[in-house]
Amino acid sequence: MTSATTTYPQLTGEYTIDTAHSRIGFVARHAMVTKVRGAFNEFDGTFSVNGDEPAKSSATVTIKAHSIDTRNADRDGHLRSNDFLSMDEYPEIKFVSTGITQTGDASFDVTGDLTIKDVTRTITIPFDFEGSAKDPFGNDRVGFEGSTTISRKDYGITWNAALETGGVLVSDKVTLEFEISAIKNA
Repeated sequence: MTSATTTYPQLTGEYTIDTAHSRIGFVARHAMVTKVRGAFNEFDGTFSVNGDEPAKSSATVTIKAHSIDTRNADRDGHLRSNDFLSMDEYPEIKFVSTGITQTGDASFDVTGDLTIKDVTRTITIPFDFEGSAKDPFGNDRVGFEGSTTISRKDYGITWNAALETGGVLVSDKVTLEFEISAIKNA
């Protein structure tokens, strides 16, 4: 662990995720030989930054399950079905932070409750602070990137198909990817 000495008092405030400039994606193994990447195209989120004491910061993100997009309509339909996300019954995926720890000058572990299909598990997402800027429209903007791996079985998503050569069609492990740009609220 790197000593956490840098603080960011100028960043203190409330932020709204700029969904047009952010991405929430995922990666899963397919047929044991390749990876399928996708994203959720509809989500929103807010976070509160305490630049002097990051542990007092917090974040909430809500994802619309129907917005899953892997660039393949048949696969997306299957992912929305009861075999995977059961989006008719569980239309939202939600993350609510429960703790934030600064792990380096520009790195943070964000721990929180991830709810998928009405199952809530605690996860930790390592994030890197990518910087801050005033954009051409006068907005104070910050960027963070992070990823973590979850087990889909932990959320009751167990559908699979055995392969003739051994293994399964879809990996249990799914990497969640976050590329976040947010604007400070006025």
